[in-house]
This record gives sequence, C-alpha cells and structure tokens, in this order.
Amino acid sequence: MYELVGFDPPHQSDTRTIYIANRFPQHGHYVPQKFADNRIISSKYTVWNFIPKNLFEQFRRVANFYFLIIFLVQLMIDTPTSPITSGLPLFFVITVTAIKQGYEDWLRHKADNEVNGAPVYVVRSGGLVKTRSKNIRVGDIVRVAKDETFPVDLVLLSSDRVDGSCHVTTASLDGETNLKTHVAVPETAVLQSVANLDKLVAVIECQQPEADLYRFVGRITISQQTEEIVRPLGPESLLLRGARLKNTKEIFGVAVYTGMETKMALNYKSKSQKRSAVEKSMNSFLIIYLIILLFEAILSTILKYAWQAEEKWDEPWYNEKTEHERNSSKILRFISDFLAFLVLYNFIIPISLYVTVEMQKFLGSFFIGWDLDLYHEETNQRAQVNTSDLNEELGQVEYVFTDKTGTLTENEMQFRECSINGIKYQEVNGKLTPEGFSEDSPDGNRHSLMKEEELFLKAVCLCHTVQINADQTDGADGPWHASGIASPLEYYASSPDEKALVEAASRVGVVFTGTSEDSMEVKSLGKPERYKLLHVLEFDPNRRRMSVIVESPSGEKLLFTKGAESSILPRSKSGEVDKTRIHVDEFALKGLRTLCVAYRRFTSEEYQEISKRLHEARTALQQREERLADVFNFIERDLELLGATGVEDKLQEKVQETIEALRLAGIKVWVLTGDKHETAVSVSLSCGHFHRTMNILELVQHKSDSTCAEQLRQLAKRIKEDHVIQHGLVVDGTSLSLALREHEKLFMEVCKNCSAVLCCRMAPLQKAKVVRLLKTSPEKPITLAIGDGANDVSMIQEAHVGIGIMGKEGRQAVRNSDYAIARFKFLSKLLFVHGHFYYIRIATLVQYFFYKNVCFITPQFLYQFFCLFSQQTLYDSVYLTLYNICFTSLPVLIYSLFEQHVHPHVLQSKPVLYRDISKNAHLGFKPFLYWTILGFFHAFVFFYGSYLLMGEDTSLLGNGQMFGNWTFGTLVFTVMVITVTMKMALETHFWTWINHFVTWGSIVFYFIFSLFYGGIIWPFLHTQDMYFVFVQLLSSGSAWFAIILIVVACLFLDVVKKVLYRHLQPTSTEKAQLTEAGSGINCLDSMCCFSDGETACTSVRRMLERLMGRCSPTRVNRCGISLNSLCCRRFSYKLEPDEPAAIDV
Repeated sequence: MYELVGFDPPHQSDTRTIYIANRFPQHGHYVPQKFADNRIISSKYTVWNFIPKNLFEQFRRVANFYFLIIFLVQLMIDTPTSPITSGLPLFFVITVTAIKQGYEDWLRHKADNEVNGAPVYVVRSGGLVKTRSKNIRVGDIVRVAKDETFPVDLVLLSSDRVDGSCHVTTASLDGETNLKTHVAVPETAVLQSVANLDKLVAVIECQQPEADLYRFVGRITISQQTEEIVRPLGPESLLLRGARLKNTKEIFGVAVYTGMETKMALNYKSKSQKRSAVEKSMNSFLIIYLIILLFEAILSTILKYAWQAEEKWDEPWYNEKTEHERNSSKILRFISDFLAFLVLYNFIIPISLYVTVEMQKFLGSFFIGWDLDLYHEETNQRAQVNTSDLNEELGQVEYVFTDKTGTLTENEMQFRECSINGIKYQEVNGKLTPEGFSEDSPDGNRHSLMKEEELFLKAVCLCHTVQINADQTDGADGPWHASGIASPLEYYASSPDEKALVEAASRVGVVFTGTSEDSMEVKSLGKPERYKLLHVLEFDPNRRRMSVIVESPSGEKLLFTKGAESSILPRSKSGEVDKTRIHVDEFALKGLRTLCVAYRRFTSEEYQEISKRLHEARTALQQREERLADVFNFIERDLELLGATGVEDKLQEKVQETIEALRLAGIKVWVLTGDKHETAVSVSLSCGHFHRTMNILELVQHKSDSTCAEQLRQLAKRIKEDHVIQHGLVVDGTSLSLALREHEKLFMEVCKNCSAVLCCRMAPLQKAKVVRLLKTSPEKPITLAIGDGANDVSMIQEAHVGIGIMGKEGRQAVRNSDYAIARFKFLSKLLFVHGHFYYIRIATLVQYFFYKNVCFITPQFLYQFFCLFSQQTLYDSVYLTLYNICFTSLPVLIYSLFEQHVHPHVLQSKPVLYRDISKNAHLGFKPFLYWTILGFFHAFVFFYGSYLLMGEDTSLLGNGQMFGNWTFGTLVFTVMVITVTMKMALETHFWTWINHFVTWGSIVFYFIFSLFYGGIIWPFLHTQDMYFVFVQLLSSGSAWFAIILIVVACLFLDVVKKVLYRHLQPTSTEKAQLTEAGSGINCLDSMCCFSDGETACTSVRRMLERLMGRCSPTRVNRCGISLNSLCCRRFSYKLEPDEPAAIDV
C-alpha cells in the first residue's frame, strides 16, 4: 500500500498486463503481477501510531520542545519551582492540540470507511456478486448503474447502448461539469449480459499508473475462437474513479487501477503547507525572547558567583552547605545553577500562545461562513473556509492574480455575431441577418439559408462534443413542432462556447438532434440529415483546435475544424481569410470570444491514407501522443475557411467597483487568461482593470530572445520617460516564456512599474510560474490568486492565499483553495473587512502575549537581586501555573474574536484604510519593541512600586504582623493581573457583554480563587505557603492603596501616549474612527437590547450578524434602551441616502 499520496508507486516494468476476470494462463510458469488493493487512505494516523506520531509533530514546534526540556530539567535537578509549573501548561497545550487533530483525523477515517465500504457489484462465477468497494481487485469486471460514481479506474467493456458508449461527468476530478462520451471497443460492446461477459477471454496491456487525468495508453487483445483481435485503448475508453455515470442505464468495465493507484488518488496533491507572515513573525519574536531568557539566566548565574566570592555570602549561618555540596565540581554547580535560573525565568516564553492562536483562527474562521454579505442568494452559496491558518494573511495582500472567464465574467456565453464567407451576420429574431440589413419578414416565414451559410452552420452543429439529454432524443415529431418552431433541446457541452454556438445554430434553422450509434443527426430547416462520424480529432491546448471527419448523406468524406484563429487561419488555403481576420479582430475589440471554422474535402484515396495513419498512431504503445499530433497536423491542412464566430461572456456584477477598490487599497491586480490578446484587452478595459487614460504597453508575438529583450528595454525606457502617467502592460504566453527564460529581472522591473498587468494566451502552469516569480522577488510581496476552473488550480496553490470561485466549471478550484466565494465582488469584503479585522486581532494577540509574559517574569528576575540569587521564587507555584491558563487567557481570546476597531461599513467604503496595515505594519520590529519595552517598564513599576510603597513598612498588616516574602510576591502578582487585564481593556474598541464578562470576570475570578486557595487548608497539597496570605493582604488599607496607585501609574503613561499620538500623528484608521464617532449614527445590536416581540434568541442572532457587519439601523431604532454603558460600545458610520438621519440607541 502506497500511503505517500501524490507520488507514483514504484513499478518494475513500464506496463502492466491485466487478465480480464482474472483468467490467468494455464500453461507455463506465469507469475501474476502484484497490484494495490482498492482501499483509499486519506487519514494521517492510525490507532497505534496516533500518540507517537502526534507527539513527534507537536514537539517539532520550538515552544513545545523548549517546555519539554524545561520540564525534564525540573525532574532531574533541584529547581526552585515544581515540575508541575511547566508540566501542567505543556500537558494542557499538547492535549488540546491532540484532541483537535485527532478529531479531524477521525472525520477523515469516517469518510474513508464510508468510501471503502460502499456496496458494488462484481461479475464472478457467472453471476453478479455484491461486495464492498475495498474488495475489488485489478481484473474484476464491475457493474456501475446510472448516477453512481466509479469505484475504480475502469476500461469500458459495454453499456446498455448498442454502440457501447456512455456519458460521464468528471466535475469531482477536473472541475468540468460537461458530459463526456466514452466508448467501448466494438468486440466487447456487444457483450451486454453478465453471462456473455463471463465468457470473455481477453488481456489488457497498459501503462503503469500516472497522475495525468487525460492520458491513457493501452491495448486490448480479445481471443475469439482461433484468432486474436487487437484494439487500441485511449482516454476515451477509461472511466476514472470519482467520475459519475450519466444518461446511461448501466455499464460494465474491467478494473485496471485500484485504490491509491487510481488517477484520482495520484492527483491528491500534497499541498505545501502555507505559513502566514504573522506565524513567521511569531517565530522570530520567540527566538528574540529565548535570547533574553538565556541572557537573564547567564547574568543571574554570574552575579550569584560574584556575590558568593565574599565568604560571608558564600555560606551564611542560616544556609550551611552539605559535605557533598562543598566537594562538588564548580563547573557542574555552575551548570546546575544556570539550569535552575533557566527554569525560574522560563515563563517569559508564552507556551499557551500557540494554542490560543489556533483557537482564534479556528473559531474566527466561522465568521466568514456566517457573513450574509458573502452569501449568494441565487445559487444558495455561502463563503467557505478550507484553511483557517491564513485568516490574517487576507489583510496583507499586495498582488491579486485573477482569471478572467468565470471569475471576472459570468461564464454564460451568448452568441452575438459571426462572419460567413467574409460577410458579418447578427442574429435577429431567430434569423441570421447580414450586417446593415433589416429583416421585416414575419416570424412565421422561415428564412432560407444560402449554401455558404448552411455549410457554416452544419460545421458548427457537427464539430463539437455536445450531448443531448437522453430523454429528449426520442419522440415522433423530433425536435420540431408542427408550427415549425424548435422545441427546447437540453444540451450538455464541454464548454459554454460550444453550447452557445449549437443553440444559436438551432435557433436559425440548423438543429443538432443527437447521435445514434456512429452517426450524428442534423435537421436543416426541418429536413433530417444523417452524417456518419468516422473520426474525432480531440481538442488539445497545443493545437488549440478540434476536428471531426464525417461522411455526408451523399457519401462525401468531409473534415470540419474549429479552433482559435491563430491555429486555423495559417492552415487555410482558400476562403475569405483576410476579411475574416479583420472581422475576428473587430469581434475581439468588442470583448467577444472568437473561434474560426473551416473544412476540407477528402478523396477516397486521401481518406484511406489518413485512416490508416490514425489507426497506426492510436494503436502505438510508445510515443502515442507525438504520433497522433503528427497525424493530426497532416490531416488539418489545406483548409477552406468558412467563417468565424463571436460569443459574449458577460461581466459579473460590481467587478469594476471591486477592481477600483483594490487599486485604492494599494493592491496591484494582474489578469491571467487563456483568451486572445484583443478579447482580453477589451474585457480589461470594460471591467476597469485598464483605464482609458492609461498608457497600454505591449509585449506580444515575440519569437526570439533578442527581439523580446529589445522590446523590454524600450518599455523600461518609456516608463522612465513617462513616469507621471499610469502604465498598463499586455504580455502573451509565448513572449512571457522568452522573457522569463533570460530576462527575468528586466521583465519584473517593467511589471512592477505598471499599475496593471494583463497576461493573455496563458497555459495553467504559466499562471503558476508568474505567481511564483512575484512571490519570490526580493520584496517578497503577499500574493493572492483567484479563479474558478481546474486550469486555475496550480496558480491558486502557488499563491500565498488561494481563493476559488464557486462558478460553472465544477469544484476543482474551490477544493484546492484556501477560501471559496460565490462572486468576485465578495473579494472586497473578504480583504477589507475580514482580512483587516483578523490581522489587527492576531497582531495584538501575539504582541500582548509577549508583553504579559515579560510583565510576569521580569519581577522574578529583579527579586533575585534581593535574595542573593538564591533562586527563590517570587510567586507561588499555583500562580505560576495558572497565570497564562486561567487568569489572563480569556480577555485576549475574546478580543481576538470580536474586536472591531473601525465599523465594517467604513472599512469597506474606504479601501485606503487597508494601506495602514499593509507590509505587516502592526507586527514589525517597532511595534514589537514598543510592547517589549512597555512590558519591562510595567514590570519595573510593579516590583519597585510595591517595594517602595510597602517594602519597609513592617506593620503593614492589620494584626501587626510583619510583611513577609509571600505577601510581597502576592501583592506584585495582584497588581500584575489587574494591570495586564486593564491593558487589554484599553486596547479594546468594540465592547460587547462578552468582553465585559471576561475582562472584569477574570479579575473577580482571580480574587475569588486566591481567597479559596489561601483560605482553606487543602489536604492534598504537600506545602501550603500561601495559607491566609491573601486574606491578610486584602485586610490592609495600605495594600489597596498601593494596588490602585501602581495600576494607575502603569496605565497613565500608556493612556497619555495614545491620546497624544491620536491627536498629533493620527493614522488614516484613527481619523476614520473620529469620523465614525462624529457622524451621529449609532449602529449596534447587542444581546442585552431587543425590542418588543423579539426573543432573546433573536437578539443573539442579531448580535452575530452585527459582528459580521450585518447591521440594521432601522431595527436598532426600535430599541429604546441606552447602551452607552457597560453593554456596548458606541458605533456609527456615514449616512447612506436611504438611512434615517438619527438613530437613538
């Protein structure tokens, strides 16, 4: 079993031999090949390896490994704190993460078991046997019924149709929703019963498994009495696992690839783990804090030995050394002391940071799915989060790479114009009308077609892969009613273009009515005609065309070809080539998608030759693709041009506004498309990607390195000379390949100086290469790729953030993306609101964690100066353990989920605010330094404030007792818990009742816990140093005065700094907050505020909508309670025309 997904399994030979129904030869010493079973394994762990494998993965994290080392040190040597202080938080973090990962893997196991245990029918011993999917073996004959998915990769043997054909959809594999036709070889197509199939004696030889979905090379040898018949097998014979059978009652096929060797399994691309910029910053900060920790530990150890150089301090009367201590090695003692100090200060590294960040990302991702602004009502689709690890990266995007068709456009094609024999036509009332000609004839009279028009429309109706719903191909009258009006046939097509063209032809009188056996049926103005389909020359991206060879009713052999103008016009020797080229360019300038149509007549000798060549190429086991390409090129020459078509793909709603908003936010937009140059430029202009005032530079149609380099230099020169105006760059696929080969640096320089870049005629891998080029450039910008089709997957996976559009080209892009949305316009809300919020939240979360741990551990370090560096701890072990887990964890977590420092409406209406957070502005070195210095400052105030105010006051306590070590430590700890919690409150702009509950609740919980912990003698505790300490501390008025004074002293400077900066150097965001506060509209629903007739549950729903930016001012107006107190924060935004002038909340 090959569990390494994404890799081809090792095989000894290049081909595999499969005996159908596992009838192995009886003579000779035959050794059957070993094949994988049919189990699919997508899970990561098993019951046996979960604990060791999961622990190994978790301890690869620096912080987890560090705390494990500290815990082991505490177990091995005499340290000042209990091993529990490190072990318990570590155990908590490891357990929470393991439960989360274990649950996710259990879901994968559950899904695997469902797939592997699915019932299937296999032909064995002359009958159909029901078994489980995992029991299918290579060579088994499997029966699949309509609308079922194929459980293995099968070679089609027969179907319920006489010609052995069937239709399948491969949307789950390549994202294409069209019906594809697959055919069996004639000798097996007639075997439609189980009894006949059980008698079949045949052998299949084919290539070993590979990931390419569209490549399959093999042959089948069928033994019939004394002769052996050899037939070629290609992709048209292979039914892939995961595809679904459509419009066919049942099929029989032989299993050739099973389990993890199926093409679907080999395409489980193990995506490289994407890491956000915040995570990288976090790791950098962690290393800096490790250095601080080591410095403090080394300094403390050196100072201890410097202090002990004096004899009276080396061995004071109250702490005499044992004989063993006197005789022990000084080096060992130094190492032991260093490790002890390391343990004492180890909490400067925040172990709970990772688990809090994971919880924040996981819980925060639900808000995207819940956001009704990202819900598309027509298709009933919500936004989808596939990778919550990148939430904050949405707030850091600098480049957007977008596909055109289906992403910027609707992917709904409508026939607009065509050119036939050099004359332009438009469709008017179901008739083809030459340009400038008005048709006033009544609709009942059928417009007669000229010979050239009819031939053109027949070519359109015959040269395609369109299928018709099986239920519609029958009927006495066929597709024409008595009135002569075409009934609506339901077409399924490999592309929306083909469907639009066939439907247009049917409207103007030439109707494709379906296929039967090896024929295609057409009705021309109601007159049925049958064309025998001889060969199909499939479309491929290199040729950019497809062809069919048919035999007309008169017996004439004809080739019809359709494809891009660049692949058809050079091969046309006759027809109105020049006029058609002009018309194609005109269509493209209007933003239409263009195709050219041509044909060729064959003599019987020519046809015999090409038929022979095709058979030889298709039966070849070696280099079959190359041979077929040569034959196709040989056939598709000397064409006679018939004309060209122009199909329109409408722009999606609000595309222009979204692109303009991205530009205002400082994000550069690149459009990467496979369309021709003129079409792409036209759409770019119409969607606002290019402006009319923009200077359009072109790098197109270059065939050599030298011309490409020269053009690049000229473009760079023009940009420098005209640096005032904006530039747009157009580059095609071939020129791009040349530019990236030798002149990458120059090309990047030109691109970066352009406001917008359009790449046309792009192959899927070229799209990914362009993204990688920008991603790895010296500036290392954050990239986002957005697309809807299978051809966008490589680009989506390559970018830092990949977004799939839930379009009409299946779900391949969506499944491989990090986020999925239904429309391109939703991108602005996703980036400007969700991205902005997530980044601000997590940036504050990370830096606050480091800040509160500096506050926590620095007094411990300062205390050593007052205890001869004896490693005496300032805090009790329970406080050490619970500080990060209980006392200070919830306020920052709730902040990181709910914080909205600016109203969502303001963020979306002012994209320029996005610039304030770009380039990791809030997690750079300066903010980090500020938070670290603030942490040290507060720690000094905690410690020395407590010492100066109370350290010398021996009669502090109400009963006259002296002020002890634990009382001092508890006072410092109390001041610290209150200060760091209040600091989080100062950072919070958006208050809900949840924020109030956890903020003030954390402080209250600390006091209640300390009273219970110190007020009761707990029998299970070995020592209880804290007994009655907290109660006595709170009984002192001086202590209360000190707590209030120190907390105010800490936070006063912070408040002053915020006020000064806000008024003297306000950022755009702070200005927006002032605008928001001054506009007089308060827009907030809270869970403690709901109007008459509404239940509390309704208000909960409204609060969730509010948190996602779904604010309804009119509904808030009905609430007559003032919420300017603890319930909520005052929020407002600029008036919209349809909103009330004042809202009282």
